[in-house]
Amino acid sequence: MMVGRSREGAEEITSEDSAGIVEAAGHFRVYLGSAAGVGKTYAMLSEAHRRLGRGADVVVAFVESHGRKLTEDLVTGLEVVPRKMVDYRGSMLPEMDLDAVLARRPHVALVDELAHTNVPGSGRNQKRWQDVLELLDAGIDVISTVNIQHLQSLADEVELITGTQVRERVPDWVVRKADQTELVDSSPEALRRRMIHGNIYPQEQVEQALTHFFRTQNLTALRELALRFLADETDEELLKRLDEEKPPVVWETTERIMAAVTPKPGSEALIRRAARIAARLRASLDVLWVGPEDDSGSRQRPVVDKLRALTEDVGARWHEARDNDPAAAITAFARQHQITQIVIGSSRRSRWQQLAGGGSNVARIIKAAGTEGIDVHVIAGSTK
Repeated sequence: MMVGRSREGAEEITSEDSAGIVEAAGHFRVYLGSAAGVGKTYAMLSEAHRRLGRGADVVVAFVESHGRKLTEDLVTGLEVVPRKMVDYRGSMLPEMDLDAVLARRPHVALVDELAHTNVPGSGRNQKRWQDVLELLDAGIDVISTVNIQHLQSLADEVELITGTQVRERVPDWVVRKADQTELVDSSPEALRRRMIHGNIYPQEQVEQALTHFFRTQNLTALRELALRFLADETDEELLKRLDEEKPPVVWETTERIMAAVTPKPGSEALIRRAARIAARLRASLDVLWVGPEDDSGSRQRPVVDKLRALTEDVGARWHEARDNDPAAAITAFARQHQITQIVIGSSRRSRWQQLAGGGSNVARIIKAAGTEGIDVHVIAGSTK
């Protein structure tokens, strides 16, 4: 089953523009799945055949069949751009030949596994989603696939749910910029049956998968995350259209979330947690870092820059302030920007108490926010 949302003709300027990336000229469609084996690649190839039948110029830029015969059979009849073979540590590994696809210049390119990390030395981009942006910028329509666990804002939550590390991640804004997003849905029971029958992984991997990542409770949670993400996308587009058309209705006050971060361990997890809170409330998210007035924290700049990059990846806005009283700066920012909820880390992993020099800054923020009617979420410590 597939459900989806469409953003035909969208031309909004999003956070990627702040990173110097030009708004794509090509149309972008993403097949989203809750886990491997739901049928994303199959759906992408089926659409390619439909478009080919209508006369579209379609090529396979990169498709990974994982040895699944039904998927391999669907590649038949489609033009395939030869892969680039890259020598990496004594092994020859296949990668998408970006320059060959650009030179071929089809109307539609199929690019599987959006979150894939390219083999070092295979090209100018580290990630496949960066290759996709180049194709879109060249005016080539792209159809791609991704699983929900690879979204930057959800990866940490998936790790906690499944106990499995998510190594490959794609910024949320890359998926959100798609003109169309289709959820390829499957019940946990159906997915486990496919696994048992050897339709997802080789038989020698089935038992391990069923007792670990593919447990029913894990698949149920992943499916809920995927459905919620798509619902957020649909509501976001509806709100955007209402805002553009300015209908004669009274708008209710919206939630505005801010996360206050430090360069200490745990801030990356805090940003992702705040992004999930904001997504569920369909709220905007601002991330604030407060540094000392004398700029003595310049040695922490690489860490701060990393937090800023993550903020942009999850689609939030980054802010910096200079103040020797972080608690005061945070509450002042919240008041100025009409923040309704503040997300902060627990004081045991914060540097705010040393800077303020008198009591817990967390307690001060909670007290000050309370007088303004602002809710405060104190997130338990994390080293990630």
